[in-house]
Amino acid sequence: MSHKKEQKFAGNMSRRVFYLSIQACVNALAIGVVAKVLVMLINLITNLSFYGDLSFAERGPAHNTLGWIVIFVPIIGSILVGVMARFGSKAIRGHGIPEAMENIILNESKIPPVITLLKPLSAALSIGTGGPFGAEGPIIATGGAIGSFTGQVIHISSAERKVLLAAGACAGMAAIFGSPLASILLAIELLLFEFSPRSVIPVAIGCITGAAMHMLLFDSHPVFAMPDIPAVSDIALFTYVLMGALVGVAAAYISRSVYYVEDLFEKLPIHWMWWPALGAVAVGVVGYYAPHTMGVGYDNIKDLLTGNMPLTLLISLCVLKYISWVISLGSGTSGGTLAPLFTIGGALGALLGVAVMKIFPGSGINVATAALIGMAAMFAGASRALLTAIVFSMETTGQPHGLLPLIGACTAAYFVSFFLMKGSIMTERIRRRGIVAPDEYTPDIMQLINVSAVVSRVALLMKESMTVAQAKLLLQDSAKAYFHQHLLVTDEEGYFKGYLNREILDLPATDTNATLLAYLESSTPYVYAEDDINLVTELFDNYKPDILAVLNTDQKITGVVTAEAVLRAYGERRNADGKYHSAFYGNTRLLRLMARGKRLLVR
Repeated sequence: MSHKKEQKFAGNMSRRVFYLSIQACVNALAIGVVAKVLVMLINLITNLSFYGDLSFAERGPAHNTLGWIVIFVPIIGSILVGVMARFGSKAIRGHGIPEAMENIILNESKIPPVITLLKPLSAALSIGTGGPFGAEGPIIATGGAIGSFTGQVIHISSAERKVLLAAGACAGMAAIFGSPLASILLAIELLLFEFSPRSVIPVAIGCITGAAMHMLLFDSHPVFAMPDIPAVSDIALFTYVLMGALVGVAAAYISRSVYYVEDLFEKLPIHWMWWPALGAVAVGVVGYYAPHTMGVGYDNIKDLLTGNMPLTLLISLCVLKYISWVISLGSGTSGGTLAPLFTIGGALGALLGVAVMKIFPGSGINVATAALIGMAAMFAGASRALLTAIVFSMETTGQPHGLLPLIGACTAAYFVSFFLMKGSIMTERIRRRGIVAPDEYTPDIMQLINVSAVVSRVALLMKESMTVAQAKLLLQDSAKAYFHQHLLVTDEEGYFKGYLNREILDLPATDTNATLLAYLESSTPYVYAEDDINLVTELFDNYKPDILAVLNTDQKITGVVTAEAVLRAYGERRNADGKYHSAFYGNTRLLRLMARGKRLLVR
């Protein structure tokens, strides 16, 4: 591939990124409207179901006066969701992000267009009739479906469709919470499985547009505004880190319990269409005794972050909300996980804060900060989206002094969760199906190795003026030294002219008196010593040669690259990461000198 072709490729890539960015922006505008419609629909169904009012006013189920009849409201809603899943699309079940991950990994980022309509409608029915979920999961799933749909309509690759899916999903999160940076990080940590300009730029533009739609259609203030929290002391920071570790333990077992409940439902001798209704029985019964556990619950998060919530309500949101949510989610209904995790984690953090203040009055912590770090640590431990959890809590509360305890607590929760569970609440479902989601972002080894590291000397060169007969004689003399299928051909001055397939030399129709120039292949791929071996593998795949010519700036051959050399270099670099050694191991004299404090001079 010549430098001109590389420049053309780079220019084409820039145009593709620009094209994807424009499409992501347009999608985000539509997704912002969908987010507003979804919230209004949830409000409408909530008002109709619990108060009998035809109103779009924001009001949760907590203050209903239905008495014991409230038990049947979520059951009715879940029956409707089950019917929609059975006769509409089974893909509306679940909490959105795992399904998006599965479509990215297995289905070339193709989501059925019907999800664009059925997912928000089913989620509005589920949440509006008391389901203990947030609106963010459904709008993430819907935004991803919109991005995937446009990616199926326009002429793009599956990799570019993945970018539009992630941009749409995270634009939905930004539209709900007004948190563009956290949404970008969510895409990187859970959906894209890569970090490159091609992916990050369109996602960032989509998330910024989604956040702008939040400001236009909702509010410009932080969604979980809280009183200013003080700067933390050393003792308080250490305490928050320990609390984060405890929340991480809880996050791991909460994540496990979701799939334990799913397994229990799988064993039921009835059709899965009825499972959401059975799960809704728990929602209704718990909601009868603790009405604050029903519905979206964003108001609960706001109250938790004031630090003034009564102890009985804290226990209710921590324990009863968990019971209601885990049974309902495990039943396969439609709903999100972020808001319930924030609520449960915030209540647990606040309870830990109250306990620490009682036992150690001089620890310097406060309940509001404890609730904040509990909320973030629960999400970090359950989802393994560490940076997303930290930045989301900062963006949605606007508390700069919360950054240090958030980093400490979320990292501790992530650390503990990593050792207690193989996957996360986002990946466990697809992991059980044998689908492996990437869990690390390492540099592309193929980009780190240059052609100069795998080049070998040229064993045989042919001149274009040679006849076929002369070439056959030369090959016979070099049979042991040259075993490749393709021959490199140059002109009389040594400039590279192309490749000759040696099979042609033995064909009956080949004129033995003709020169090799007449039988050169039409494609002439080549590389330079400074190119990376990603380009080498691309050329091997596109043109199918068994060797590639390595040229200098004068277009003369300096060596060749083989597929075996590329694989060997790749394997050596991969194996190097698994070798553990000490620079001083075995050098006992050096270690003794260092132990004595001697000064070592390196010559």
